[in-house]
Amino acid sequence: MTDHSPTLWKTQIRDVACGDRVTIVEPANVYECTLSDDCFVGPFVEIQKGVQIGARTKVQSHSFICELVQIGDDCFVGHGVMFINDVFSHGGPARGNRTLWKETRIGNRVAIGSNATILPVNICDDVVIGAGAVVTRDIEVSGIYAGNPARFVRHVNDTGSARN
Repeated sequence: MTDHSPTLWKTQIRDVACGDRVTIVEPANVYECTLSDDCFVGPFVEIQKGVQIGARTKVQSHSFICELVQIGDDCFVGHGVMFINDVFSHGGPARGNRTLWKETRIGNRVAIGSNATILPVNICDDVVIGAGAVVTRDIEVSGIYAGNPARFVRHVNDTGSARN
């Protein structure tokens, strides 16, 4: 085997449209996206180009937010949450063919538990996604969802506490 030098890419924060009081903890790879007022981005997070994150939303460490994702205001993205835009619709990866990628839209006041996986879906306002859940379908009713695939567990009342 021949000894070749690798191509190195450094983590960076570049071309980010930031609102007031945005906090990004390094190392982070955040580029060509929009972070609204009072957003927090933890360490070891990647937020790709075109992503829009609403006011007061917190993204915890080790999360990945790919292109074509929009997250509303007052949301929480737990540690290690993965967003997916390529669903392998042709039996394998799109290999950069953006026409095969799909969008994800997250409403306001959505909390996503650690290590959840969010496929290209729409999630309405006032939803809690349990830790480790895999969201494979649109969520159109506010409430708590958990499991693989994520399923409705129960409603949440106006004070934010669970009710059956």
